[in-house]
Amino acid sequence: FTTCSVHLSRHAAVILYRKCSSGYPNISLSAPLPGIPKPVFAAVDSHEQCETKITTLENGLKVASQNKFGQFCTVGILVNSGSRHETKYPSGIAHFLEKLAFSSTAQYGSKDEILLTLEKHGGICDCQTSRDTTMYAVSAEVKGLDTVVSLLSDAVLQPRLLDEEIEMTRMAVRFELEDLSMRPDPELLLTEMIHAAAYRGNTVGLPRFCPVESVEKIDKKLLHMYLQSYYCPERMVLAGVGIEHEQLVACARKYLLNVKPVWGASTPTNVDLSVAQYTGGIVRMDMSDVSLGPTPIPELTHIMIGLESCSFLEDDFIPFAVLNMMMGGGGSFSAGGPGKGMFTRLYLNVLNRHHWMYNATSYHHSYEDTGLLCIHASADPRQVREMVEILTREFIQMAGTAGEMELERAKTQLKSMLMMNLESRPVIFEDVGRQVLATGKRKLPHELCDLISNVTASDIKRVTTKMLCSKPAVAALGDLTEMPSYEHIQAALSSKDGHLPRMYRLFR
Repeated sequence: FTTCSVHLSRHAAVILYRKCSSGYPNISLSAPLPGIPKPVFAAVDSHEQCETKITTLENGLKVASQNKFGQFCTVGILVNSGSRHETKYPSGIAHFLEKLAFSSTAQYGSKDEILLTLEKHGGICDCQTSRDTTMYAVSAEVKGLDTVVSLLSDAVLQPRLLDEEIEMTRMAVRFELEDLSMRPDPELLLTEMIHAAAYRGNTVGLPRFCPVESVEKIDKKLLHMYLQSYYCPERMVLAGVGIEHEQLVACARKYLLNVKPVWGASTPTNVDLSVAQYTGGIVRMDMSDVSLGPTPIPELTHIMIGLESCSFLEDDFIPFAVLNMMMGGGGSFSAGGPGKGMFTRLYLNVLNRHHWMYNATSYHHSYEDTGLLCIHASADPRQVREMVEILTREFIQMAGTAGEMELERAKTQLKSMLMMNLESRPVIFEDVGRQVLATGKRKLPHELCDLISNVTASDIKRVTTKMLCSKPAVAALGDLTEMPSYEHIQAALSSKDGHLPRMYRLFR
């Protein structure tokens, strides 16, 4: 298009010059020039461009696609299966399946063969599991769609699960567990702990990472039993971004419609349909007696306090998302202006006022039947009590009336973050897949932006008041000598001002 327009403009300039030089000096540039062909512009139906198309095959598998201009596409299979479904099994199966993904299959002899096949189409593959979803994804050239869907079908339904692959996975899981407890950033570990505290022993409170005691218990027979229950077409979505819907449906019919999995017929009657039970509670990992060596990194105590919010299927999910953005926060070394969240409450009220705090960040975890809004903070072990009181005060102040400017800023920031993230093809893929898997349809970005715009200060106050009625969930990691008791934290969150009960000591 650019080249054509350059040639046209040169042609027009030549004609204009000739006309002017031959006695036509008053030609209007706003009128079409004589001798120039009328331009034909491409027209796209705006509704069709952003529409997500969904087809359900005869076996119950949903096929969802979103067209997007470009040479590359992202295609994958999402399964309604994760660590929350491991009630009847040893914890860690989803973690094992994530590590075993794209290993040898009926069609491919090894992982290297799969990677070489993808390489021909400029492709990469990945598998990720969360508490409620397992996602197998491939990004490759659009021309290789047939190969990609065939490979995905093989990887999901025909894995060999060889003994040596399972043994290698055991080693990888052990290494990851060691790394988890040693990494300087404890966010992953704290997220595990807060879920364990909030949903003690049920659904999303079950471990996302394989516990050490389960590593040797998980074998091929157990994996096949699990796959037989959860990897059935009704619990799957084939999602694609950057391809024609009809083309994706044709590939799905070819490779996913009448395929018998390697573990035999599915038995979806064994699926665990437990609803998340919020319990509240505390999980502590006291490291006051751990020596960090001669040159330790700052010895910090990390506290995460959470309260029950709501599921992503409820209307209150959007006000909670705005509240989470309004709280914001981050590390004490973050740099940048208003767009970086420097005007969020945890920056203005916490990090800017209390120089000794290293971190204060708000998180919102939401699932199909529950949710958790948490604040994570870290500081020197001697100031833990003061830090906990600052957090409880922030929770109580959430129930006050939000200022018009801070609310508008949070809503604008949430909308811009949503739209910027949805510029990325893999993010669109995940959004399409997760929404269709959970609800059977997809809310488009402009619909979500309208819902965000409609959130009012009274909505924020209402959802916060409801949230403060739940018992707190607390995760504590580090030197916990000065840590207040769970009962005191609960009392502070039930008070009007968020202050911890006074403690009187005879000796200091």
